[in-house]
Amino acid sequence: MSRWAWRQLTSMRTALVLLFLLALAAVPGSVVPQRDIDAVAVRSWQQEYPRLGPVYEFLGLFDVYGSVWFAAIYLLLMISLVGCVLPRLRVYWKAMRARPPRAPRNLSRLPESRVFELEEPPDVVLGRAVEVLRRRRYRVELTDASDATDAAVAGERGYLREAGNLLFHTSVLLVLVAFGVGQLFGYKGGVITVVGQGFSNSLSQYDDFAPGSLFGPDDLEPLNLTVEDFAVSFLTSGPQLGQPRDFSAEVRYSEEPGQPEQSYDLAVNHPLTLDGVSVFLVGHGYAPVVTVRDGNGDVAYQGPVVFLPQDSSFASFGVIKVPDAAPTQLGFEGLFLPTYGYTRDRGPFSQFPDKLDPVLSLTPYSGDLGMDTGSPQSVYELQRDGLETFESSDVSLGPAARIKLAPGDVVELPDGAGSIRFDRVDRWVKLQVSDSPAKGWALLGVVLGIVGLMGSLFIRPRRAWVRVRPADRGAGR
Repeated sequence: MSRWAWRQLTSMRTALVLLFLLALAAVPGSVVPQRDIDAVAVRSWQQEYPRLGPVYEFLGLFDVYGSVWFAAIYLLLMISLVGCVLPRLRVYWKAMRARPPRAPRNLSRLPESRVFELEEPPDVVLGRAVEVLRRRRYRVELTDASDATDAAVAGERGYLREAGNLLFHTSVLLVLVAFGVGQLFGYKGGVITVVGQGFSNSLSQYDDFAPGSLFGPDDLEPLNLTVEDFAVSFLTSGPQLGQPRDFSAEVRYSEEPGQPEQSYDLAVNHPLTLDGVSVFLVGHGYAPVVTVRDGNGDVAYQGPVVFLPQDSSFASFGVIKVPDAAPTQLGFEGLFLPTYGYTRDRGPFSQFPDKLDPVLSLTPYSGDLGMDTGSPQSVYELQRDGLETFESSDVSLGPAARIKLAPGDVVELPDGAGSIRFDRVDRWVKLQVSDSPAKGWALLGVVLGIVGLMGSLFIRPRRAWVRVRPADRGAGR
């Protein structure tokens, strides 16, 4: 039973089925937000679909590539391919080194054969045949018959076909090993950085971080990076109105503290690569700069606040937490609208992704933000259990007060709780920092696999035989 199971697992048919299953299993990783890439998107998805969230969590769909079932498919595929490829490597190696087969006894039965009568001695004819075959890149083997009056030359070419098979199957193993090494020793992290600010390559700086199984914090390469500027342009007409045409960030970086900084233009598909570490520009958004004063008139908070885009028009949701406000803590949540628009049916919305008419639309809260309990909180979520809204002075807008601010506006909060000023709009960029130690070997394996596959598909083996017999014994080739 065990031998039968092993034969089934290591068959090429099973390997192809597992390869198809692996590709199918990777689809949810592209459709469902992944926790190691964007934990905020995962939480937003769970809030939007509260019934499906626990089911997806149980199935591991928020961490597809780290789930048990994905690892099981991958391991079975690796075992199947190794068990399938290794015996074939031995077969292809022997075939590549094999000598041409002996000439058949009756050449006239072959699909193509010719008979010639010559005056030269047999050894001269055979010598000329060997010379011609070698000139045409045949591997030649001179075979003697049982008696001296019957001799033949065997030639074969197309051995690179077997070399292509050998190279292709070896490259499959190389890609599998390289992928496994990258998953064990590599890492991938994401960080949101406001333009004008920077980050250093340490665990505390990352918003989300996915290390390999054997990765250690000491494996992080030293890197200091500052985002100097960010430029983006959007299409202003046509069916793709509002789609980004191009965006890039100007950064300054140094690999070691104290080293002179260097400049680099970071763009889509144009990452910064240093000692195997790649920094990609994967996203961008807006960070309104606000100043919040508390009820005593003191500045309780001042600085940029990251708002996360919710749609293609960059209507962005964000939260402002002011734990140092007195006499009571303050909180705000709402939307940043780059190009403000309003209808009675839709309410406030953004008409265009660029900041042509930026507006902050916020709901203020007062009370206990819950930040003193020691429990972790997301900077993008406001826990409302200990908070209360302010009463609205306009009944038509609902019971809760809402604040609408344009750049430069100041709004006093009800009950003398403080004020908030919208200073300006900054931008933020999301950077993905990744290190896959064996990605060069994986690329080499893919290239070699393509070369080997082309050789095995397009190189055709050819065989030719020349037999010399005295005329009185019957003609041959």
